[in-house]
Amino acid sequence: MRAIWKGAIAFGLVNVPVKVYSATEDHDISLHQVHNADGGRIRYQRRCEVCSQVIDYSDIEKAFEEDGRTVILSKDELKAIPAENSHEIEVVQFVPSEQIEPMMFEKSYYLEPDSKSPKAYVLLRRALEDTDRVAIVQFALREKTRLGALRIKDDVLVLQSLLWPDEVREANFPSLDASIKISAQERDMSAALVESMAADFDPAHFTDDYQVQLRQLIEAKLEQGDSLDTEETFGVEAGEGGKGEVIDLMEALKRSLDRKRGGGADAAADAGGGDSGDEASGDDEEANKPARKRATASKSADSSSGEGKSGAAKSTAAKTSTAKTSTAKASTAKSNAAKAGTAKSTADKSTAAKSTAAKSTAKPAAKTTTSKATGTRARKPA
Repeated sequence: MRAIWKGAIAFGLVNVPVKVYSATEDHDISLHQVHNADGGRIRYQRRCEVCSQVIDYSDIEKAFEEDGRTVILSKDELKAIPAENSHEIEVVQFVPSEQIEPMMFEKSYYLEPDSKSPKAYVLLRRALEDTDRVAIVQFALREKTRLGALRIKDDVLVLQSLLWPDEVREANFPSLDASIKISAQERDMSAALVESMAADFDPAHFTDDYQVQLRQLIEAKLEQGDSLDTEETFGVEAGEGGKGEVIDLMEALKRSLDRKRGGGADAAADAGGGDSGDEASGDDEEANKPARKRATASKSADSSSGEGKSGAAKSTAAKTSTAKTSTAKASTAKSNAAKAGTAKSTADKSTAAKSTAAKSTAKPAAKTTTSKATGTRARKPA
């Protein structure tokens, strides 16, 4: 186990240094959400409602809203609250355990001695044993001041956080106010039923049937081959990033495309090299393929970019009507000629732009014709 907090129990003038450990854990099988069509992982992003940008956790603050006004509280301001900086578990009362309402119990923590000599720890434990009482304490943990009960379990001090009185709702059901008559025979029969089922409580006799059956279902689907190879299907697995970041391939492709379009000289150079609406459509088709297939397609495109772009244009043209293609290609040709001129004027800003500008000088746009039927360009000899 890993300690989540360090502090000291203030028992009158006695100080008991302790480490705090979470005493409970969730045994449920962890499931996540996927798209039923292709098994793609569903991710949640922290997106700002004002600027629509995805916000890093380090740039997120907390706020309180009331009557149409919002108060933003920074991390430093929250840490400056005196109670948050306290690492003391203060004993305020010793009470009989039966006086604590079970509904108030929230979470349990183990306390371990955090000093060379555990004498003070053992002294407090013996005091609770001898008096058969529970210590009521106050402490601060995770940006919240808490009420707690300190008791003993197997020679270990256990701290159980309690809900505050106003956090426990009052049960008010008018239907229970009705007058109900129960006969003596009904009471005797119910008492006999209770006696027939009476036993000493042993948690080990009970199992979480749903989790057991869920595990059986998962193992059966794995054995029958009804599963996906996560790495082969989606590329990098969740949590493999150096900072635990989630890699969203569609988002990465979209950002890369936006960066090319808005990168000044780089965008102009890309446009002069033949980037068009047809190629953007081809990128969308590539994004829907598994990661390895996209990687192979990317390498092929790098080695013969001209052929790859021409193939993408042909594929797109085959899917559209002849009339729409003629109109779109005429417009694209004019746009590309204009963008080529821009690439020439900014050729000294990047290597790619220089290469494109050189090609444009050797083979002027005026000698470049666009085939309306296929969407490819045929260059006349210089």
